Amino acid sequence: MEQLIGQPADNGPLVSDATDETFAAEVIEASVTIPVIVDFWAPWCGPCKQLTPTLEKLVEAARGKVRLIKVNIDENPAVAQQLRIQSIPAVFGFAGGKPVDSFMGAQAEAQVKSFIDRVIAAGAKVNGPSPVDEALAQAKQALESGDFDTAGAIYQQILQHDPAEARALAGVAQCLLKAGRTEEAAAALDAVPAEQVNDTEAYGNGYRNGLVVGAENIRQILQGNCPAAMTAAGCRALTGKVTS
Repeated sequence: MEQLIGQPADNGPLVSDATDETFAAEVIEASVTIPVIVDFWAPWCGPCKQLTPTLEKLVEAARGKVRLIKVNIDENPAVAQQLRIQSIPAVFGFAGGKPVDSFMGAQAEAQVKSFIDRVIAAGAKVNGPSPVDEALAQAKQALESGDFDTAGAIYQQILQHDPAEARALAGVAQCLLKAGRTEEAAAALDAVPAEQVNDTEAYGNGYRNGLVVGAENIRQILQGNCPAAMTAAGCRALTGKVTS
């Protein structure tokens, strides 16, 4: 099968520093292909010392969907002046070569995560879907058309690229369940990180509820029972087995 997802594009490290001279290349130009968050800070800024580690942690957790660029305004005042930054910490999100969101001052981790999710979403609108999102759409189409082998192969490619991609793990579980490999399907759902199952802001309530219900249905089928929401014919169609 054709390789749909290659190695991640060489957009540089996920977290790095920029200067006034490199800002255009590392932020403006780079944000055309991947969203970039810029943290304007200074060594004397106490709130900056609290915020920067949170930004670094959450950007790393985004697994390549966004980059973080840090700019020391004491050493590089020009860009901060152009953006009319009056106080720090100041954080800007760039996508498609321009700012799309920002905030000033220290923020709680949940608020910072919400900001990062918004910047990633803005990047998807401006820059188009990522290779992973395109592959997920192809896998979903194959799954819905009954081509479980193709769907499963695409999901596996995605997991080679990102082993923690919850949507691909859920897709693998669906393919395994259709093939009657119920225990393996349950294991695939169990591998979905709990924080992603509960991340309704990134994936939506429908996605979370689907995972939870799917996992419970599989457990019931493993016990030889047909879930209440399914008919016996539906259980047979999923597993190839007759359940009570």
